[in-house]
Amino acid sequence: MEYLTTSEMAVKWNITRRRITTLCEEGRIEGTMLKGGTWLIPANADKPEDGRHYRYKKKDE
Repeated sequence: MEYLTTSEMAVKWNITRRRITTLCEEGRIEGTMLKGGTWLIPANADKPEDGRHYRYKKKDE
């Protein structure tokens, strides 16, 4: 399995490296692992939904 760093994923997903680190720390990206202070993320991982915005959530949720 191929792994990418937070910097490489930041370019791929068009979000900041810090945001990806936060997602890894929160366990929101499956298959990540911390090795020597560097987060390794599977290259085929799906970008998690942005749970910070509540404006567009359905009223019944």
